Amino acid sequence: MADVLHLAKRFFGALSQRPPEAEDERWALDQLIEAEVGVWSQMSNPDRRHAIEVARLVDTALATSTSTSAGVERRTVLAAALLHDSGKVLSDFGTYARVGATLVWATLDDDVARRWSSGSGLRRRLADYRLHPELGADRLAAGNSDAFVVAWAREHHLAPSSWTTDAALGSILKRCDDD
Repeated sequence: MADVLHLAKRFFGALSQRPPEAEDERWALDQLIEAEVGVWSQMSNPDRRHAIEVARLVDTALATSTSTSAGVERRTVLAAALLHDSGKVLSDFGTYARVGATLVWATLDDDVARRWSSGSGLRRRLADYRLHPELGADRLAAGNSDAFVVAWAREHHLAPSSWTTDAALGSILKRCDDD
């Protein structure tokens, strides 16, 4: 049920194409290295607003957390929160197409997405949407993002047992994204 509520909240928030508030945009840009700014700027306004919301929650959680940072800088964890969905831009889907894609992928699996990823047209775009974690991670790696940022982009939809990132930080990131 929490997944449905999360998706409904995201849907209604995504209907507005307004950009993030200027102060929030400046704050987000302060968390990113130069190469990440290019990835950030390609994200849609709704995706950037969502990412800022997640990163602000992460920032608050880090301030009150008793766990250690596992040697990961705060800026890096915030960049991971800001860029975790950056691969979605490759599908070039708007809000309604994303709803349709989500419904398609509720009945199909990653094997289908991998087959479709070598094609073109709608199937390719659907595959790009499904595979956005790894596609985003590949883009971030190509831009020399920190390994933690790349790993979280790749792993943010995986079960915690499959994370290579620090479990405590991953738990904070996941909880803040699903709020």
